[in-house]
Amino acid sequence: MYLEKTILEQLMYFRDADYKIDSIQLFRDISPENRHQIARIIKNCFIVKAKAGQIVLDPYSSGARLYIVLKGALGNTVVNQETNNLENAKTQYLPGECVGEISVLDEEIYSSTISALCDSELLVIEAETMWKLIDESNGVARNLLQLLSFRIRAANAQMRNRQKVGEFYRQLSMVDGLTGLHNRAWLNTQLPSMIENAHATGNSLSIIMVDLDHFKRFNDEYGHIMGDDALQAAAKVLNAGLRPSDFAARYGGEEMIVILPNTNQQSALVVAERLCIRLKKTRVFADMQKPLPHVTASFGLATLQEGQDGSAFIGTADAALYRAKDAGRNQVSL
Repeated sequence: MYLEKTILEQLMYFRDADYKIDSIQLFRDISPENRHQIARIIKNCFIVKAKAGQIVLDPYSSGARLYIVLKGALGNTVVNQETNNLENAKTQYLPGECVGEISVLDEEIYSSTISALCDSELLVIEAETMWKLIDESNGVARNLLQLLSFRIRAANAQMRNRQKVGEFYRQLSMVDGLTGLHNRAWLNTQLPSMIENAHATGNSLSIIMVDLDHFKRFNDEYGHIMGDDALQAAAKVLNAGLRPSDFAARYGGEEMIVILPNTNQQSALVVAERLCIRLKKTRVFADMQKPLPHVTASFGLATLQEGQDGSAFIGTADAALYRAKDAGRNQVSL
């Protein structure tokens, strides 16, 4: 950047379209008397020119100062980790807006990098001069407070948006991409808290382990694409047969798990038998010219016992599942 002229030499511009004082946020709605006072205080300030791409402020900048955009535009920039080049971010500062006010107030280094998005002209106000403006002009102090309030609101809105996006991706990471059921990561996170709550409240908690019968044979005969279709069909049966308060997750491979909060063994047995019957009737092939394979599953039911932890709880259901398999599959076992 290089100096052009002092503000004292360019005060006339405050009356024309280029540097109209009312277009500068800090000096907006200032009385004529205060304008003369402001002009006196900033008479030794300089206007500098910055070429497109030139860095105006960064964490290595020395001295606290305020930059008011008179012409052109500034913007936050970030470093592309792959190319090591600066790239423009979304935040832009247009004519009349300023940057650097926080570093002036707290005398800390600037936290991000600001560069000129195009050839720009900037009014530079050093920290000492800025504090004098605040002390002697209530209008400037008021405008600065409004500006900071706007910046805080904007920052809070950005944080909320990031939190929403983060929560969206967090939820997305908890869903199995093939079946749409919750995945193992979700199960590892949620089941322990459900078990803890059941122990604390004395409420019943039941789970059903579900394993599609002869699934390897199904894949070998009809192919893995049809195998995926069968898994999706089974997942739909589970979801459709549960209450809003119940959960279904893909445990791994062709094995799924159903979680039934506030459900005792007798009620859970009714749910498991209903799911078993519905799954046997499920159609996998839309093309009725093909032979319809009967996709069935074995169901192992367990109800949480006093003092039982997650591993033991799932182990009990898994043992019941193998009893169902040993008994001939396509059935429920306790």
